[in-house]
Amino acid sequence: MSAAPAAPHACDGTCAASGDLRTLMAAFPTGVAVVAAADPAGEPIGMTCSSLCSVALEPPTLLVCLREHGPTAAAVLASGSFTVNLLDDRARPVAELFASGAEDRFAHVRWRPGPCGPHLTADAHTTADCRVDRAFTVGDHVVVLGAVDRVTARREPRPLLYGLRRFKTWEGAGSPGDSEGPLGARMHATTDNTEN
Repeated sequence: MSAAPAAPHACDGTCAASGDLRTLMAAFPTGVAVVAAADPAGEPIGMTCSSLCSVALEPPTLLVCLREHGPTAAAVLASGSFTVNLLDDRARPVAELFASGAEDRFAHVRWRPGPCGPHLTADAHTTADCRVDRAFTVGDHVVVLGAVDRVTARREPRPLLYGLRRFKTWEGAGSPGDSEGPLGARMHATTDNTEN
């Protein structure tokens, strides 16, 4: 005789502390990007962002989360466009610069204007030009869905990573076909064939 399945536990509606969420997400390493846009005066504005994911392949769509009252969110929403600059593994100083409160951060990097915002030509291996498709506020952040107009790949990716509250480089990175074992093969197939 089989036992009846246990009843699911109901969520009690309370929220975890913000520190608990930081601890949770620190254990989920991710790539590092600089999201950038031009403000209404045409000046470049940007911030370090690890809250980035792909949403759809058709049409190509990215999601970024930006601090609601920050200058980058204001520039992105005002211009209706932005860039996502995926940082190289040697670009930790750039990630730290764009995470700081420095107002002259673009004076310390090589960049050029792109169709949708600044391209960090020396420090980003790949840049996506995006148009704002929609945006909505969640808590203290703005979630922005961007339709990807163009992807510019400058060199082979050697991504900068962030996890456990520190930066790391991708050790032993090889070609995408170098996945080992059945899990690696399934992950590769899933990335290619579903929304990821």
